Amino acid sequence: MAPIGVEVRDDGEWALIRRCAGCGVLKTNRIAGDDRELALLQLVLRPLANPPFPLDDLPPMG
Repeated sequence: MAPIGVEVRDDGEWALIRRCAGCGVLKTNRIAGDDRELALLQLVLRPLANPPFPLDDLPPMG
């Protein structure tokens, strides 16, 4: 089960989203106190660091 993202629940609790490499099923697990914060933040920031579209195509802001 590979981690693919993080979910923030209504009560503010975080859960790790995992996908099975064999069948593709998704599962969630609550974040534990001993989970590595940096690894969790990397999952959260992955879409911003590697967007699914080229940023150069966006119009300038302002």
